[in-house]
Amino acid sequence: MTRWQLVIKHVIGSKPVLPLSLVTLVARAAIVTVFASSASAHLADWNTTLFLFEDEYHLPLLPPAVAALLGVGVELVGSALLAIGLWTRLAAFALLMVVTVIQLLVYPAAWPEHLQWATPLVLVVSLGGGRISLDALLERRLATIWSARPNP
Repeated sequence: MTRWQLVIKHVIGSKPVLPLSLVTLVARAAIVTVFASSASAHLADWNTTLFLFEDEYHLPLLPPAVAALLGVGVELVGSALLAIGLWTRLAAFALLMVVTVIQLLVYPAAWPEHLQWATPLVLVVSLGGGRISLDALLERRLATIWSARPNP
């Protein structure tokens, strides 16, 4: 193959160019910045947070104080879990549900921004935390422990 054929094959080829662990790490970091910053802002002024949940967000079925606690709690815990790569699929799914609620019930016109949040979350739900995560470390550790056990 000529050099140009190799370049064209590489550009249009279907093999990953970057390691998926790097891709998932970047996706996790991007989402952590969004939700950790939101949780931090909500926690910095809880009275304003309660006001927003009462007067602007209008979530059905939940009292505003409960909705605020759940929303900020998921943002805080979910972003922390994604940052360290622990239970990444569960954390990403929980944050994806927050994005879905925001999209459907709070700011439906902001779908372009919500799509930018949802895309890396779907990637992490699909691929997991990657090799650079506590999930991968635990998986390797458990595989070692389980392989050492005798079969009954």
